[in-house]
Amino acid sequence: MNKEQRKQEILQAYEARHATKAFDPEQKISEDDFEFILETGRLSPSSVGSEPWKFLVIQNQELREQLREFTWGAQGQLPTASHFVVILARNDVRYDSAYLRDQMIEVKQMPAEMFETILPRYKEFQERDLNLLESERALFDWASKQTYIALGNMMTAAAEIGIDSCPIEGFQKEAVEQILSNAGLMGNGEYGVSVMAAFGYRTEKELRPKARRGLDEIVQWVK
Repeated sequence: MNKEQRKQEILQAYEARHATKAFDPEQKISEDDFEFILETGRLSPSSVGSEPWKFLVIQNQELREQLREFTWGAQGQLPTASHFVVILARNDVRYDSAYLRDQMIEVKQMPAEMFETILPRYKEFQERDLNLLESERALFDWASKQTYIALGNMMTAAAEIGIDSCPIEGFQKEAVEQILSNAGLMGNGEYGVSVMAAFGYRTEKELRPKARRGLDEIVQWVK
C-alpha cells in the first residue's frame, strides 16, 4: 500500500467516526482489539512526559448503572457499550511532587542529577509560564488536558479498525468521583475524573454526512 492509499484510508476512518449514542449490546469488542485501543492511549504524548492518566474500564453493569444516574451524557451508552472507559487525571503533578520525580527518574530513566538541574525550569513552567500553581483545580485541569490527547488517539485508533466510540463530558464530577471512590477506584486522592469514552458497534446504519468548517475558515498560514 502506498502513502496516498494509506492517507485515504485514514481520512475514511475520520469520516466514518461519529459520536455514537447507542451501541449494539450483543456485539462485543474482542479482547485483542480493545488491548490495541488501550495501547494507543498508553503510548500517547503528554506535557513533559508526565503521563498523568489512568484508564478505568468499567465492565461491571451494577457500577455502570450507578454512574448512569449522574452521567447525563451517557444515558444510551452506559447500558449498551461493549467497553466503557472513565479516564482519570492525576492531582499530584506539581513540579516538586513525588509522582513527577518518580515519573522522570524511574519511568523515563532520567539521571537524578539531570532531574535536579531541570527542576527549576519545571517550576517556572508551571508557576509563571502557564500559571498552573494558582489553584489545585488549575493544576488538575492541566493534567486533564493531557488525557484528551490519549482520548483522541484511542477513538481514532478504534475508528481505523471499524470500532465506534463516543467521548463523554456530561457528568456530575463530584458525584461520579464519590461512586468510584466508594468502589475503591480513586486511589488515595491522587486522581480526579477527567473524561469518559464509550466503545462498541453502532446500531445506527444511516448517518448524516459529517459537517465541518472548511480549512480556509480555520487555518491561517503565517509565512
